[in-house]
Amino acid sequence: MTVRPRRWLMLALAPIVALSFLAAPAAPASAEPGDGNSASPDEGSAGDTVGKNATLDDVIESSNRRFVSAKAAVSKSTTAQKKLAVDIRTAEAKRLSLLPEVNAIAGQQYRTGHLGAASFLLGSQSSDDFLHKAVSLEEINTLQDRKLAELNKAIDEVNTKKAALDAEVKKQQTNLLAMKKQKDAADKALALVGGESLTHGLVLADSPDAAPAPRNSDGGFSPEGCNVDDPTTGGCITARTLHLYKEVKKAGFNRFVGCHRDGGPFEHPKGRACDWSLQNRGFSVAHNSDMRTYGNNLMAFLVRNADRLGIYYVIWFKQIWFPASGWKSYSGPSDHTDHVHVSLL
Repeated sequence: MTVRPRRWLMLALAPIVALSFLAAPAAPASAEPGDGNSASPDEGSAGDTVGKNATLDDVIESSNRRFVSAKAAVSKSTTAQKKLAVDIRTAEAKRLSLLPEVNAIAGQQYRTGHLGAASFLLGSQSSDDFLHKAVSLEEINTLQDRKLAELNKAIDEVNTKKAALDAEVKKQQTNLLAMKKQKDAADKALALVGGESLTHGLVLADSPDAAPAPRNSDGGFSPEGCNVDDPTTGGCITARTLHLYKEVKKAGFNRFVGCHRDGGPFEHPKGRACDWSLQNRGFSVAHNSDMRTYGNNLMAFLVRNADRLGIYYVIWFKQIWFPASGWKSYSGPSDHTDHVHVSLL
């Protein structure tokens, strides 16, 4: 057998072997990104949005829907976290199982010629030895590249899964916070206007802002005399009461109202109180949703603007509200089911 064909084969293999030594290991494959199913605390369907004339019931329903959505997202995130934890353990086990193989291949390469392809091949005793070493070197490098690629992929998968788990934990924390905010906002809005038992939900979610009443130099409300003509009777009221009267009218509450009243205790004789009826003339107990809604919205306007207007307390439908203590049961001479009473400082 002549040597020439073997030399031709050796010359053909030499570039392949050199390239296999010089080529970098295969790039690690990217893991498929996580699903990331999580509801944003601010997202909601079109049915969840409320307009400027929305009732408190609309807002509470929207808050409840968002609460349920966030809670479902938390549950889904918890399930995803459990799956990711299993995936991480599987990926880490795969990574650990590959390490001995990669180390063994590296050791074999070192034993067969770690000084480099050129010196390893030039040390061949014959053309047959050269060919055998060239093929062995190529097989070792191919195997090592494949195993290194598998190892890099396993490491990348572990890191990707851990990043996905961190993202799920963050989403869960965001949704838990959203749940708390929605619940707190609904509770606060409802408590401010006396709760569901007082309003039955028939109240606007928002009220216009009243222009602030004048204050004294230290920012408080000084006592005022009854020295301004009462536009509702022939008596007198304070300047602060007149300011409140104008602001309530400006907000659209134009049904019958009476402020000054002679005789008796409390604020009416002092010109510091008004009774706002639910109808255009006189007083009548609320016997339909229009009257109840009117009273609820008027009460809500007064309570929401109490600090701006210098309000002392509000009475409506057997309940009394003080800025310092909120709503309490009221059992005075009138149950105030036919008008909203407001007293000023």
